Amino acid sequence: MKKIGRNDLCPCGSGKKFKNCHLGKEDQVVQDSMDQFSDDMSARITGLKPVFYGRSKEMLDALDIKALTGSDIGVKFIDLAAYQRLDFFGRKASQDATDSKGGVVVNFLKTQKIDPDNIYIAISKNIVDNVLIHQLAHALNFLQGSNLAQGIATPLAFEFGIPVEQLEHPHEFGYWLIFLQEKFNVQLDADDTIICFLYKNDMLFKQDEIEKQNPFVLSTKSERILKFLSENSAEIDALICELPGYIGSRVKQD
Repeated sequence: MKKIGRNDLCPCGSGKKFKNCHLGKEDQVVQDSMDQFSDDMSARITGLKPVFYGRSKEMLDALDIKALTGSDIGVKFIDLAAYQRLDFFGRKASQDATDSKGGVVVNFLKTQKIDPDNIYIAISKNIVDNVLIHQLAHALNFLQGSNLAQGIATPLAFEFGIPVEQLEHPHEFGYWLIFLQEKFNVQLDADDTIICFLYKNDMLFKQDEIEKQNPFVLSTKSERILKFLSENSAEIDALICELPGYIGSRVKQD
């Protein structure tokens, strides 16, 4: 295991700092992280039939993941509605899952026990290109070696009072999103266009800033991002006003 700082995120995936979790118990990290999810859960997810919806096969075939990320782990697509119907935690599947255009990267810890050679992305039959590359960008960021525990954004956002979207889409994610958008000539939606605008202006959180969980750094940068968005609202509005997902002008009114 590589050297981990006391204040870094614990690699077990708990979302806690290393000093408050597995410091001095490093030999338990792998086992404890995998014990959060059962063999049955892993088997049921990895047992779902692989699918290719939309341009998923075209995109996956065109990506040399090993060359891009240095990882030997591959990507598999599964049906979003079937994944939701597994209902592991007592949550019912969305009634419109079959008709949705969405997708989600499955937490690697859920599937690692049975299939450590792949990361799974659950996609709907009607998935659109911009959603597909959004999820692929998350997957590539993970495969390149992101140390951020999957699912950590929401509790951190709650703890530090930061918009969760800022933590879910760091600078490194922005790189992959733009790479895929240009490679596959995809029209982004309004929200992803804003992410790319922030990336190009070097305003997104870096992953190491999130990993260190410094309250002052996180809250200060979050405020800078919000201020930047406000100060550039007219330019942003011009970029997104005709895109899918546009919810109205964000330009400050005098």
